[in-house]
Amino acid sequence: MTSQTVNLAEKLSLFSERWSPKIVADFNGHDVMVVKVLGEFNWHSHPDTDDFFLVLKGRLRIRLRDGDVTLGPGELYVVPKGVEHCPVAEEETHILLIEPAGVPNTGDPATAAAKNRI
Repeated sequence: MTSQTVNLAEKLSLFSERWSPKIVADFNGHDVMVVKVLGEFNWHSHPDTDDFFLVLKGRLRIRLRDGDVTLGPGELYVVPKGVEHCPVAEEETHILLIEPAGVPNTGDPATAAAKNRI
């Protein structure tokens, strides 16, 4: 199977909803996703997986119980598995996420946003 290039800006232009990850590619059993965020998400953790954030546009503050991490465009941060965190964006921010396929974005299927492929 031949891979296709993925234009992240083009994919991000296809939707306006926030905190709703969109799958744009698969990578070794992982979902590669883009998401638009604004405001505060909820405190959560992932007991079995790390949480990967790469800011494409805007600024993201990841609140941690022992201090915040702030990311700008081109910066990434990996929240270690089991660490409680709360993403916050004061302006609309575009993020690339990589998670194992099927992992809920809140660590809990009952509170997770649905992931759709675009």
